[in-house]
Amino acid sequence: MGDITNINGAEINPVWVVTGGSPCQDLSIAGKRAGLAGARSGLFMEQVRIVKEMRAEDKRNGRTGNMVRPRYLVWENVVGAFSSNRGRDFHAVLEEIARIAEPGFSLSGLPEKWKWTKAGAIDGDGWSIAWRTHDAKDWGKTIRDSRTGNVIRLGTPQHRRRISVVADFGGESAVQIQFDREGVSGPPAESGAAGERPAGAAESGASYAVRAIINMVVRRLTPMECERLQGFPDGWTDIGDWIKTDKRGREIKVKGSADSPRYKALGNSIALPFWDWMLRRMERYLPEDATLGSLFDGIAGFPLIWERIHGRGTARWASEIEPFPIAVTKKWFGEE
Repeated sequence: MGDITNINGAEINPVWVVTGGSPCQDLSIAGKRAGLAGARSGLFMEQVRIVKEMRAEDKRNGRTGNMVRPRYLVWENVVGAFSSNRGRDFHAVLEEIARIAEPGFSLSGLPEKWKWTKAGAIDGDGWSIAWRTHDAKDWGKTIRDSRTGNVIRLGTPQHRRRISVVADFGGESAVQIQFDREGVSGPPAESGAAGERPAGAAESGASYAVRAIINMVVRRLTPMECERLQGFPDGWTDIGDWIKTDKRGREIKVKGSADSPRYKALGNSIALPFWDWMLRRMERYLPEDATLGSLFDGIAGFPLIWERIHGRGTARWASEIEPFPIAVTKKWFGEE
């Protein structure tokens, strides 16, 4: 879809869900910590604007109640969002999302000592918002132990903590989608404190470093291993030669042999297993052919999961920032 600042939500294809992982460099503990005032993390407000415009247009076209699109907004970011600007940035995120459904909404007060709890929810008049933190290591395949009969979860092999926010503008399903009443992974009272350590090199999108351990050397992971680390299919970022556009609008062919764009893109992408679990829980509240619009999730992780659940073609549009993620998205979700 091109530059998000030039997208008019009233003019593009309306979708049931808009997902977003607005760039985290300004919120990450490993980043500049400029907060929502930073040029990149501030793009969150563009996501809010597009959702507002799309919903207003759907209402003008006669839709009402939980049939107004998008019904859901999904936002993912680093745990540094809890402490960014002493907790005020996450306060602003929740307030701006709530104002999509209720324009005059005001979220009074900040949490004690500006520390947001790991999980929480807000309920309004016909709308709901729920947030939680998740760690990639806790989400993945489940197997049954043949000896004991116990179910064992095999998580994604990395410690990568993120915040997920789900907003339901047409009902009170946000909590039911985000949480399993029979048991939520991790301690619910845990908070994102300002001094929390970043989740390794993947936090900043940097290459995966080589470390020395008990006279042993751990080699650098290959791009394919990094794809598996995030839950992507093998070769997802191995797209061969690709095209990028320079500042003058000229198209430049880039050789596909370089691994550095793959490492960076994978480091900035979402880890898929948690979102597969969560979006399947959302499925019960949506029509069978529900559609998705994706904003800067890196390398089309949300569309990949969405089409696994709802079928090919249901991921309708995307907007990315970096040239390589744009090329990956176009590779796997060709333009009409």
